[in-house]
Amino acid sequence: MRRELTVAGLAHTLVTADRPGPVVLIRTPYGRHHHLPEADAWARRGFHCAVGDVRGRHGSPGAFHPYRHEAEDGAAVVDHLVGLGYDRVITAGASYAAHCAVVAAAARPAHVAGVLAAVPALGLGETAREPGGAARLACRVGWWGEHVSPARHHDLRHTPVVDAVDGWDELWSAPRRTAGLWDALPGLTMPLLAVGGLRDPFAADTEELARCWGGPTRLVLGPWGHELDAPAPGAALAGRRVGALYVAWARALENLGGDKAFLFADGWRRHTPAGRRVPLRVVRGEFRADPDDPFRSAAPGARVVDPRCALLTADLPPGELRGRATVTLDAVADVPDADWVVRLSHDGVHEAHAVHRVAHEPGVPRTVTLDLPPVGLAVTGPLRLEVAGHHWPRHARNPHTGEDPVRATALRPSRREVRAATADLPWHPRGADAVPATALPEEIAS
Repeated sequence: MRRELTVAGLAHTLVTADRPGPVVLIRTPYGRHHHLPEADAWARRGFHCAVGDVRGRHGSPGAFHPYRHEAEDGAAVVDHLVGLGYDRVITAGASYAAHCAVVAAAARPAHVAGVLAAVPALGLGETAREPGGAARLACRVGWWGEHVSPARHHDLRHTPVVDAVDGWDELWSAPRRTAGLWDALPGLTMPLLAVGGLRDPFAADTEELARCWGGPTRLVLGPWGHELDAPAPGAALAGRRVGALYVAWARALENLGGDKAFLFADGWRRHTPAGRRVPLRVVRGEFRADPDDPFRSAAPGARVVDPRCALLTADLPPGELRGRATVTLDAVADVPDADWVVRLSHDGVHEAHAVHRVAHEPGVPRTVTLDLPPVGLAVTGPLRLEVAGHHWPRHARNPHTGEDPVRATALRPSRREVRAATADLPWHPRGADAVPATALPEEIAS
């Protein structure tokens, strides 16, 4: 049964199950009507589900300020549900809604029994910049222009970048880590299910969320992008949708202990740490990084060849890479500020990339360390690593002057050299730690 609720002035739809059970709370800026089939599915499985529009979006009045009010509003909704007699609340959501789920749990830990966070976009700074400080561009223009303020123009070469959309000053001024959020995570003791995609831009934050969480965690990193198992539903889960993992976890909440992690490489694997340091062969060390003719970005899974970069290779025995890789460069730049890009590919296909902003003493060698997001792939031949100075339009172009790339107007080219390099790779024997796709829900629930 569905009924409409107004909670703290915000619009919600409550879908009730035909028997007592926990309530799943989803708060979203994307329209609660899109989640009603999901709410019905929860109810058929014995879970009540409340879906709400965040402040200033769709049915909820007020002004939408991304990430500003979600903790206080989420706390008010949890309090209201508890007042209605739902004493066990599971906060859940994907992307922005995952942030809503996490901060509501942090605000009301006594009443939240578990948190489900899928492809989490955890804050202004977390979405605006890479862990290495480089500014994301194309995806932020699209999201901000669609949901917050219409874009003034769509020319991504326009400088300064901050003029593209009204209200971007708050976005680009935000710290990389949301104040208070990450400090609160170790104190949260309810179970967490963190589900990410190895081709999702927030995969590293998904893994970090699980690492920092204080309660029992289940981390699942699948072969997906930000849309999870679309456009091939169930392809990685023996025909079942990712919701089968959600339900198995939710039903087992009271009995969960310890931490478990699963990653898709050449099939599902238990995600365990591994490290293998290998020297990288410098095939081509010198290159020119010109923001007027930038090295172009590519989506994970795309075929990549671009000669405007340094080229490194590594030979590995047959096996699997599962987890994060770190690349260390002995590098030189002739400018005071530079972005360094490492793009990892195998058989000509882009698997992962990292972008790190670095201050330089021009002409003086220094060590540059880049942490790639988690990967999962079977290795059957050499790895190729491209090193470049830009990754545009996915990221704003570093102007090489020391100015913030989103506020700069003057651009200058740079000469670069990679003199030597090593990589710490998460190499595993092929097929080790395998988990059948049919058994994954049960593994998560145990």
